[in-house]
Amino acid sequence: MLSCKNLWKIYGPAKAHSIDPELPLSENISSVEQRGGFVALAGVDLSVAKGEILVIMGLSGSGKSTLLRCLTRLVEPSEGALCFEGQDLRAVPEKSLQLLRRTHMSMVFQNFALLPHRTVVGNVELPLEIQGVRAAARKQKALDMIGLVGLSGKEDHYPYELSGGQQQRVGIARSLSTNPSLWLLDEPFSALDPLIREEMQDEILRLQKTLSKTAVFVTHDFNEAARVGDRIALLRKGQLVQTGSAAELILNPADSYVRAFTASAERSRILTAENFMQHGEPGAFDVQLEAEVTLRKVAETFQGGASVIAFGNSTGRTVGYMRRQDLGDALTSAMTA
Repeated sequence: MLSCKNLWKIYGPAKAHSIDPELPLSENISSVEQRGGFVALAGVDLSVAKGEILVIMGLSGSGKSTLLRCLTRLVEPSEGALCFEGQDLRAVPEKSLQLLRRTHMSMVFQNFALLPHRTVVGNVELPLEIQGVRAAARKQKALDMIGLVGLSGKEDHYPYELSGGQQQRVGIARSLSTNPSLWLLDEPFSALDPLIREEMQDEILRLQKTLSKTAVFVTHDFNEAARVGDRIALLRKGQLVQTGSAAELILNPADSYVRAFTASAERSRILTAENFMQHGEPGAFDVQLEAEVTLRKVAETFQGGASVIAFGNSTGRTVGYMRRQDLGDALTSAMTA
């Protein structure tokens, strides 16, 4: 659905903005810096499949939010190709681009970005109002979205009357009111308390399961990325270091930076049985679980009395197994990976 190739964002004088495609990445970066430029993004290749949640991660200043905005041309890329639903996004005229954003893209912000003088329903219906949707239709759509995010009964409240989590639910409802093809979330939960943050992660997963949106989610928290994302793209100083599932980044880190980033990961909640099971048929077994269940779930099942667990694929066919005595080795391997 969305992709970029060799995407660059350079700040500074115009003379610093040119890139030589024949030069290695490091030499181009040095050349830009010698000409007084600052490289925010360098040669990023990335794609987001329809229905996927891609998480963009990195330390502060790594280019996460810049990349999110370049993907929609809210920030204009300096170099590179950008494609959305088969369309060359960099060739789209500004007025057409604004219309495309209003009808096909929507963003959730870290600071909620609610209008204080508007009620919940007034905030949620705002994008539809901008689109020129008639009052009765937009109000009904707003009410539907408010119900979807669990805020029925709060329609006439103002933002100051809501908790942080409730305010972000309003932001989410507003972002979904236009039924966007692409859902963009820029560190949406970083201002929330840990318990509320986990609740909102659950909400994102529930909405994704219900609506099957394509989403790009920015965070600096690896556990959050592992929980909500199908894949993670890890940035360092504007460069893409590694892309893969949370398990792939933990088990096969590209370098020491990735290894350090995943060091504090809650591995028993992230790594799954398929990473550690023995392949094949176990013969007799006590219970069968999906191969994608977490090691925590496997441990709970053994604690419940099982001696042998079989694991099945999406069709239910047994593809592997684990015996109770193997669990300790699996957990040790997970913690030391």
